[in-house]
Amino acid sequence: MGAKKFGLIGVGGYIAPRHLKAIKETGNVLVAALDKHDSVGVLDSYFPDADFFTEFERFDRHLEMLRRQDGHAVDYVTICSPNYLHDAHVRFALRIKADAICEKPLVLNPWNVTALEDIAKETGRNISTILQLRLHPAIIALKERIENSPQDKKFDIDLTYITSRGHWYLVSWKGDVTKSGGIANNIGIHFFDMLTWIFGGVTESVVHVHEPTRMAGFLELERARVRWLLSLKRDDLPFEPEPGKPATYRSITVDGEEIEFSGGFTDLHVAS
Repeated sequence: MGAKKFGLIGVGGYIAPRHLKAIKETGNVLVAALDKHDSVGVLDSYFPDADFFTEFERFDRHLEMLRRQDGHAVDYVTICSPNYLHDAHVRFALRIKADAICEKPLVLNPWNVTALEDIAKETGRNISTILQLRLHPAIIALKERIENSPQDKKFDIDLTYITSRGHWYLVSWKGDVTKSGGIANNIGIHFFDMLTWIFGGVTESVVHVHEPTRMAGFLELERARVRWLLSLKRDDLPFEPEPGKPATYRSITVDGEEIEFSGGFTDLHVAS
């Protein structure tokens, strides 16, 4: 089976290099990329021959032209654009008869999923999203442990994720809740997905703190009670960050026992 051909939307963004690496390391090729910003020299390290566009209309026209040439159509469109554009870009991928690989969150409003499901059925194409914590060895081991425990046991979970961000964050699209969905969508989604994957669906959800840079609440799951805190505030870190080192703190405890998964969190896009 030959190399698959990819298009990529949002190649100038923070997360795009992980996708470029994944496309390359899986033996595939990027043929075209789009970003309204042109600071995309990162392409030289992975796919210097990829065509690049700063306007969606020209990118659309180019991929449509390739689609009509035998053997040139892209097989996948990878979507790394701002969150509020994800579902529109997924629809674009399906319309040009490509499968979509979309960064999280797939949509900001749950009712938008139904429309994507309908279009996927109509076109016969697939939509995949990147929730790479499900592939982390420590998380897989935790899931196996919970599955092998008594089925009537309910676990107590404490989740804390603090990842310091500067003033730029609130000025960018990530600071606009209508574009990012807020920090619960932007940084919390991996953990909420992982917890429901392991401990079952939500039976109750209460948000106690809802600020632009900090959220906290309580989740009752089928097999767990979860207290959670998400923060972008440096002052919330339980230590003084060292210069040149990540100002990040992740902690998940299950019945008081710490689950260690600080390493390998950012290296799972290739596996995804």
